[in-house]
Amino acid sequence: MSKVQQRIMPYIQLMRLDRPIGILLLLWPTLSALWIAAEGMPDLTVLIVFILGVILMRSAGCAINDFADREIDGSVWRTQNRPLATGELTARQAVYVFIGMALVAFILVSLLNSLTIWLSLGGVFLAATYPFMKRYTYFPQIYLGMAFGWAIPMAFAAQTNTVPVMAWLLFLANIIWTTMYDTFYAMADREDDLLAGVKSTAVLFGDDDLIIQGIMQVAYIVVMVLVGLQLEMSFIFYLGLCLASALFVYQQFLAKDRQPQRCLQAFLNNNWVGLIIFISLVIHYSIVSVGK
Repeated sequence: MSKVQQRIMPYIQLMRLDRPIGILLLLWPTLSALWIAAEGMPDLTVLIVFILGVILMRSAGCAINDFADREIDGSVWRTQNRPLATGELTARQAVYVFIGMALVAFILVSLLNSLTIWLSLGGVFLAATYPFMKRYTYFPQIYLGMAFGWAIPMAFAAQTNTVPVMAWLLFLANIIWTTMYDTFYAMADREDDLLAGVKSTAVLFGDDDLIIQGIMQVAYIVVMVLVGLQLEMSFIFYLGLCLASALFVYQQFLAKDRQPQRCLQAFLNNNWVGLIIFISLVIHYSIVSVGK
């Protein structure tokens, strides 16, 4: 590895650009909301701004998360090699990365309408405060759902200059989904979190975790069915929900013994859930546009 690569790699790891799963889990519901808001034909500028914004804000969120967890990550098997835990980067550098990424994202948002700009301030606040929630509440996963889902009302605002009830229904669905998949993630760290005194839904749910996970999975599908009914979606959308439901069953199978690596696999599998639902929306609106 060259000296340039050695200098850059810690920043890539800090922003998790080497592990894009977080970008994808944020991207799919954002694109889905944009496709619904635009009825399948999003404005090109809006689309580019939101794709780049997802990458920037997820990177910023990872940087501030590592800053918040810099005293904890070294004692958790999954995070002990993060650059702040190993000393490759300092806490100040992590804060600078957060500020830099957030500023670039804000410059991009400034290309959009004023309602979207004002909403973006809420997104920055959620991203900056989420990492500290695990010290005060057993529900940081719900807060993460709000942070990840804030792009949904922003997408509607950018595309239509309004935030209708449908946007908030999708926002609710995203909170449920994010809480569920991040609980699988937290289940992988549960023993370390208990030793470190870190709070999470996985710690709170205890032996009832998989039952509650199942309830959240069903709740997500129910809310998305309501979305489909309100929007008069075609069978393609409901087929996507059926495939997502099958993946939820598979995730339960993966996590049934609560082995950390299998719980992480269940978490990662949610990328396919988001992708399938987005694809179902793209196909639905493509068919609708052809029929007009």
